[in-house]
Amino acid sequence: MIKNYLKIAIRQLRKHKLYAAIKIGGFSFGIAACLLIALYIKFELSYDRSYPDGDRIYRVVQYYTGNGKLQQGLSFPAPTGKVIKADFPEVEKSGRLMTSPLFWGAGSNELRRGDQVQNTFEEGFGYVDQDVLDILQLPMVYGSNKNALAAPRSMLISKRKADKYFPGQNPVGKVMYLNDDKTQPYTVGGVMQNIPQNSHLRSLDFLLTLTGKELWQGEQTQWGAWNYTSYIKLRQGTDPKQFGKKLTTDLLHNYIIPDMKRGGNVGAEKMEKQMWLELQPVADINLKSYNIGDFTTYGDIRFIWLFGAVAIFILTIACINFINLSTARSANRAKEVGLRKVVGSQRSSLISQFLTESLIYSIISFIAGVIIAWLLLPYFNTLSARELTVPWFSWWFLPSLLLSAVIVGVVAGLYPAFYLSSFNPVQVLKGSISSGSKSSGLRNGLVVFQFAVSVILIISTIVISNQMQFILNCKVGFDKDQVLLVQGTNTLSDNNVKALKNELSKLSIVKSVSISDYLPITGTKRNGNTFFLEGRNKVDRGVGAQFWQIDDTYLKTLGIKLLAGRNFSYATISTDEKAVIINQSMAKKLNMKNPVGKRITNGDTFTIIGLVEDFNYDSMRDEVGPLALHFGLSTSVVSVKIAGSNAKNAIEEITKTWKSFSPDQPIRFSFMDEQFANMYADVQRTSHIFTTFSVLAIVIACLGLFALSTFMAEQRRREIGIRKVLGASIQSITTMLSFSFVKLVIIAIIIASPIAWWGMNRWLQDFAYRAPIDWWIFMLAACLAILVAILTVAFQSVKAAMMNPVKSLKSE
Repeated sequence: MIKNYLKIAIRQLRKHKLYAAIKIGGFSFGIAACLLIALYIKFELSYDRSYPDGDRIYRVVQYYTGNGKLQQGLSFPAPTGKVIKADFPEVEKSGRLMTSPLFWGAGSNELRRGDQVQNTFEEGFGYVDQDVLDILQLPMVYGSNKNALAAPRSMLISKRKADKYFPGQNPVGKVMYLNDDKTQPYTVGGVMQNIPQNSHLRSLDFLLTLTGKELWQGEQTQWGAWNYTSYIKLRQGTDPKQFGKKLTTDLLHNYIIPDMKRGGNVGAEKMEKQMWLELQPVADINLKSYNIGDFTTYGDIRFIWLFGAVAIFILTIACINFINLSTARSANRAKEVGLRKVVGSQRSSLISQFLTESLIYSIISFIAGVIIAWLLLPYFNTLSARELTVPWFSWWFLPSLLLSAVIVGVVAGLYPAFYLSSFNPVQVLKGSISSGSKSSGLRNGLVVFQFAVSVILIISTIVISNQMQFILNCKVGFDKDQVLLVQGTNTLSDNNVKALKNELSKLSIVKSVSISDYLPITGTKRNGNTFFLEGRNKVDRGVGAQFWQIDDTYLKTLGIKLLAGRNFSYATISTDEKAVIINQSMAKKLNMKNPVGKRITNGDTFTIIGLVEDFNYDSMRDEVGPLALHFGLSTSVVSVKIAGSNAKNAIEEITKTWKSFSPDQPIRFSFMDEQFANMYADVQRTSHIFTTFSVLAIVIACLGLFALSTFMAEQRRREIGIRKVLGASIQSITTMLSFSFVKLVIIAIIIASPIAWWGMNRWLQDFAYRAPIDWWIFMLAACLAILVAILTVAFQSVKAAMMNPVKSLKSE
């Protein structure tokens, strides 16, 4: 019996090649999209699950509601680690991580072996306690993770960096220099296996010890500076939620709040009520930290749900094609069903026959879908910025595919099987079924659903692309064009950096040069401080602000507008060392209408000499915050404003000048506008992914629409013949056939538009500065959907309208 089912199914597939190609094509592309998204979701869910005892490892997160909205942070004072370990018997281990590029050694450095002279730029440096190694138990290649960072000025490097600097050697005990600083030699204490890509620590290749390290004198005992992330490992049986409450009470009441009160901070009492601590499981860090600022980029659990929904919708569209095409062809198979019932076939055997056909289509589609997914995987990896692979040899992969093929085949074939097997043989053999197959409420509803999903994706794509263009082209308060950033200049002495600036300023192709690594792009230094009006620190609540070091040409180089007062000057350096320039947001927060001449304090007291226009120094997801600029040198980046558009000549001249100062260190540079665009790489990726899936969804929907229009034209050939005999024109018949489908697309647009508006409006809430969702977006999406639908059905409509009526009526 099964052999007979298979034979009939294969015969049907060969007989109706176009029908089979559309079914399999739509199915396979839908399956390929689902498989790619499934690989992405699986990878995202696999983050930080390789640590031994990972279910007992947590990161401490602070929550604060002081400014009317919930904020989350990871930074804690230096003594926090020791206090947690000493005060809480529930904690087995406690350690700290610090990756802020504000402090020497963290972030990026120029690195070299102790026995070589040429520096190489490296990223991925962080300071950690030895206890962090004990908590995470990172696998080692050389040395032991029990003592690799136990000695002062020791460092742990990854295997790939060990192979780069010490090929074929055991580097333990070797000396390395950071930023050419021979006063602080670092000794390699061990080599760890490369941290896997599915770890939130994946960007770290160099771990510097915190043993014996002070960022400044007395820093390790101070509660006022918050720079460290705390990791803990709980003892078996400890409830993390209850422990989080206990941790909040102890740290705040016994340490943090008392320290704030001793400093005269009037916000201490309110902070006690507005701040609490929670433990974040290490396995949750990647997907549930998207609103926490940190040294790495995280995934987003919302995108996991979104991409999962997109995968389901695309597969549903492909299944709808199968259902629609199967029911649309009911008249073609009605006589087959009638005759088989007359000769004794049971309905159950007919259902089995149609389900067998569905399963064959599904299995073939899955095979084709897996091949398509494999071919498209490099493109998808580029889109998603991941390194996904098809797990061909995993024990679960092939069984999962087979099970999925069976489930999808049965689900897609169930309704057509029951529908086709329900025909009454008497009605079938009288020919009354064909007239009833011309339209179907369910079939029309499914077409509407297909195009509604497609329109939602089209609108989403346009909105995301529009927001990206808005970000890149809106006024941000500084001039990011033609600014070349020379990086790694901190390997020069301060005097040599100043000399480099002077030499670059002499070049005819250079407008202006500035020394500062505090820049309005990510990856540069940040320094949060709390400011008060002079004499008000025990009366008012402090204003949190960024505190940046800049030189006298910073404003000119970046085109930042000075609204009042004056710029810094070397002519008045003796007084300007205790002067600041603030932005409008800072003035507003401090309730100052005319701030020039006023004095503010953050422990040191500064005179305000200037007011600058607000500029977006962080992501446009956030409003511009308070900022204070003070005079000083922070030398790891030199910004060069190029005159004219001949960047190639400028780079050659700047490189030549650089080599005269540092012949053993290759120049590193980038352009500020490119760095600014890279801040929104996630938005660009989202835009590209939505564009890809929008095109895929509408192609699959159009495949079904094309086949459906083909069969509808076939079913209505007698009607078309009669209309032509009665004088109907080709245009009127084409319009009649096309409009029945265009009507469904218009209904889909009406349904999809408010859903898309709601979803995209929610997405845009993440941006403080956003482009409006204008009417033209919906009009453009509607026009695209209608145009695609018309083009899809036009060929069959025109073909049917031009058919000779004699051929369609000769049997009547």
